[in-house]
Parts: sequence; C-alpha cells; structure tokens
Amino acid sequence: MNNIKYSKETMTGPLINKVMDLKSKISSSASPYEDTPCCLGSFNSFSPITLNDLIIVLGKMKSSSCSVDISPHSVLSGSIASIGPTLLSIINSSLRQGCVPSYFKHAEVTPLLKKQNLDPSSTSNYRPISKLPFLSKLLEKIVENQFRSLLCKLHILDPFQSGFQKQHSTETALLRVYNDLLMASDAGNCSVIILLDLSAAFDTIDHKILLNRLKVLAGVSGSALDWFSSYLSDRTFSVRTDRFISDIAALTCGVPQGSVLGPLLFSFYMLPLAGIIQSFSDLSYHFYADDIQLHMSFKPHQLDRLSTLVQCLAQVSDWLSSNYLVLNTNKTETMIIAPPELHSRISQVLASFCPSVKSNIRNLGVIFDSSLGLDSHVKSLSRSCFYHLRNISKLRHMVSSAELQKLIHAFVSSRLDYCNSLFTSLDKSSLSRLQAIQNAAARLLTRSTKRVHITPILYSLHWLPIEFRIRFKILVLTYRALNGPRLFIQASYKIHCCSSSPLTDSESLSCSPYTTEDKRGQSLSVCCTKAVEQFTTTVTFA
Repeated sequence: MNNIKYSKETMTGPLINKVMDLKSKISSSASPYEDTPCCLGSFNSFSPITLNDLIIVLGKMKSSSCSVDISPHSVLSGSIASIGPTLLSIINSSLRQGCVPSYFKHAEVTPLLKKQNLDPSSTSNYRPISKLPFLSKLLEKIVENQFRSLLCKLHILDPFQSGFQKQHSTETALLRVYNDLLMASDAGNCSVIILLDLSAAFDTIDHKILLNRLKVLAGVSGSALDWFSSYLSDRTFSVRTDRFISDIAALTCGVPQGSVLGPLLFSFYMLPLAGIIQSFSDLSYHFYADDIQLHMSFKPHQLDRLSTLVQCLAQVSDWLSSNYLVLNTNKTETMIIAPPELHSRISQVLASFCPSVKSNIRNLGVIFDSSLGLDSHVKSLSRSCFYHLRNISKLRHMVSSAELQKLIHAFVSSRLDYCNSLFTSLDKSSLSRLQAIQNAAARLLTRSTKRVHITPILYSLHWLPIEFRIRFKILVLTYRALNGPRLFIQASYKIHCCSSSPLTDSESLSCSPYTTEDKRGQSLSVCCTKAVEQFTTTVTFA
C-alpha cells in the first residue's frame, strides 16, 4: 500500500507541542545553572580512524534499517572492501572539519505506546523513537568510542549511573538500592525512597547548555566542539507510522532517542545533578538513564534529619528547572519503610514534594513493598506469566517445537530471569509459585501431563530450576564485580587477601556474622558469600 503523506501540523505538531508545553512549565524565574570548571586537560579534535578500525566498528554494530538508508546494513558489510575507502574518507573528513552531513541529521520518528494499557489517543502516552540512517549511527559510534574514552580518562562518569554503561543494568541498579535498604532495616533504621520521574527528558535538553558543559567539564574545544555543535544543530525529523508520513519539521532541542551518541550525551548532561545530591552526605542516590532514585535512612528518633531530604529535593527541582528538565510530580512515587506509627509524621514532612506515599512502588519493573519483601512482585509476575502461557498454549498446534520454545523464552523465561538476583529474599512459598510457572512452561513445551514428574522434564530441556537460576545469577554478578570493571556492587563486599580464592588469585569474599532473622541475611554481600561457598564445596567434592 502506498504511503500517505500528511501535513506537518497533523503528525509532527503533537510532538513539538509536547516539548514546548513542558518548557513553558519551567519557571521563568529559575536562575541559570553555571557549571564549575573542573577539567585540567583539553580535547581539541577527534583522532582519524583507519580502514581496519572502520571494519572492526562495523562488525560490532547491530543490523538496523531505516527507509532513508542509501543501502541496507547487509549490503554495506558485504561490499566494505570496495566502498570502504570512500566511506572512510567521508567519516574522517567529518571528524577533521567538525561538520556532520545534513543527511546524517534527519530522523524518522516512530511513536511507540509506552504501555499497552495506556490510551492510544493521547500523544503523551507515546515514546518517540528516532530511526537514523545506518551511516549516521556508524559515525556516531566512532565518536562515541572516543568521547567515552575521554570521559573515562578524566574519571568524571558517574559510578551510580547504571544506564548505557558496560556491566551495568537495571538489575545492578536495583541490587545496590535494595541492598542498602536491607542493611538499613537490619540496623534498626527507618528509610524513605523516592522515585523521581522526568517528562520527556531526552527531548528537552538545551543545546547551548550541553555545548557549554562539554567545554567546561570535559575540556572539549576546537574542531571537536564544532563537531558536537554541528551534530546538535539543524536536525530535522518526520513521523512515520504504518501508512502515514509527515512533512519534515525542525528539532531545536533534545537528543534523539534511538541514536548511538544520544544516551551518552544525556548522561553527561546530568553529571552536575549527581554532584548536588552528593553534597548531602545523609542521602544515597542512583540513576538509570532519566530515572532518579533517592533514599535515606535514619533512626526512629531522628525525624529531624528528613529536613536534609527536603532541602535536597528543593535543590534538585531548581537544577532541573534551570536545565530545562521537567519533574513529573504525578509519576513521582514515595515509599516509607518504618513502623506504622511514624508514617503520618514522615509523610507530613515530605508532603510539599511527595504528596503521594505508597505502600509499594514499581521500581524499574520490580515491585518493592514497605516490608522489603517481594510478595507483591511475585504475585504480579505470576499473573503475567500464566496469562502469556495461556495465550501461547492456543498456538501450540500451529507452531513447531523450536518456535514454541522461542515464544516461551520470550514471554515467560525472560520475565522469570529479570532481576532474579533480588529473589534471594523470597520465602519457600514464593519460590514455589515461581517454580510452578517454570513447570507449567516445561509441560507446555514437552506436551506432558501433570502426572509426569517434572525433574526429568527440566533435565531434558537443560533448564535450571528457579532456585538454582537465582544462585547462578548471583555467581555471575559476583565474578563480574571481582574480575571485570570495578562496579559499585563491590562496595557491598568485604574483600581480603587469600591465596586460595576460588574467584581470583588474590581475592575472596567474606561477611560478618548474622542470624537467620536479620535482613542482612538477605543482603547482597551475604548471599554472594553463601553462593560462592556452596559452589566451591560442590566443585571440591564433585
């Protein structure tokens, strides 16, 4: 069917108006935020690449396509020997001259509904995903590699930003926060956790502020700064759906979602906010992209310390306004972990910034409750998995076994494995509920009845039972933390020298004693130590 072209106002108007409406909500009295110079070096230009560098980068990139692509990824990869020198000349000319071709700066935006249960008629419920030409992504990847190396060399990347970083994920972010809350509870402390939500954060970034921040914080200047300026300026987009294409419209702010360089630029843009929060020593924080988590712990008789949290929230709000970022108060959630008699007093102190206090909150896809259990999450997970299993069972006669297995892994196994390192705190009843889901999936795949014992079925499928999948995840995270880049997770371990360590030649894990009633017994440090000990014992006596 031929594409139907609609006017600019019909399809691009809602996206542009959404950004303009958000910016209009920012107080005009907000004073501009001035970055404090902290960079001693300078970065004047990008380094030219060789043909071998280009081939390596191209080989590591995922295949993607866009209707404005000159040639598909497969054709480009297959003919790199003949067109490589020309492509190399274009990329190095862009890096040397500090100029991005206009063809690379046009994006086709595909609106994706954020959640299936949202109203599809409301434009605010869509996330604009930019599809860029593959050649543009290739150039961005080369720049991203060099810019990330610069940030690592300057040691200015935020260690508590888990988005868009190697060896970091939503799981590592949640592990750190959940571990802190468990340890605080074990020490007899109350805790407050606040999840701050930003509205269209990627789309409202101010280009002038970002360029100045590149100059002041990272020492970017010369042709390198010219390149970033060219990359951000004169960007255009059009909206494409299944049948409709809009006219071309201009982008005057923001970084494109779906680009290679955009996420890193967003993380860099948010760097000063981390410094503001760090100035409050009583508070802990964690970022995952534009999701901000703040939490603090205090003794029951120290409610006056909550004023520190209120002051921090006020400064965070001011910084966001001065940087053209909008806090979505309707989606900001607060949970109090304290004796019930203290809830009302804590809520009153936080009422100005956190009017809605909940008994459980959804944090990066995992439901936390005020008892620091995950029962609510297990119930929600169980409903979701069995819903998908019922739907998949209707297709079992129409697809092959291999295709059925892919469906089960995509819709069920992936949910069971998501952040399952947090499940170390689950009781036997909750573990049994999760195991029942896996058993039902295995019986569906093998077309077995309930009378057949499940252990041989799981063994034939090479599926680890739920409890062992959790242990395996803990062991993997422990190994990566101790042998890979030094993640913030390692701060949860007490490391000492040991010549016979099962993990490395010079390090092993230990933890202080605990009782079975302690929350600390569910914490990351204890669970990792127990998992390593069990694994070592099993290997020793195997």
